[in-house]
Amino acid sequence: MEPNDGVTAKSYHQANTMEDSVLVDLRTYRVKPGTAQAQMDAYEKYGLATQIKYCGEPVAYLSAESGDLNTLVHLWAFKDAGDRAERRAAMTKEAAWQEYVRKNAENGYIVDQRTSLMVPAKFAPIRR
Repeated sequence: MEPNDGVTAKSYHQANTMEDSVLVDLRTYRVKPGTAQAQMDAYEKYGLATQIKYCGEPVAYLSAESGDLNTLVHLWAFKDAGDRAERRAAMTKEAAWQEYVRKNAENGYIVDQRTSLMVPAKFAPIRR
């Protein structure tokens, strides 16, 4: 199906692709009921700056408004699995990140975490 303005999917993709490869780290955290805002506050205060320093700005950071409540989702874009591994390895050595991990263990808000490494469809490229 062609868009109404005559742009083909191929030309749209060529015009809007920013990189040849992108790997998206999709992280889903389930937190204890009533603690989503407290978890986001702790992350913002202790973890966000360090993660941005090593991983760049997140593609998105979301909290559930409906459906699976007490769920936080964030997405980070990397060139590939090697880029992700290098950046995250450097981040985990940072004293500030270790402090954030320690505070997370102390506050106990997170119930579980799921991580999926995904690639975008060619017709919906990730813009960084």
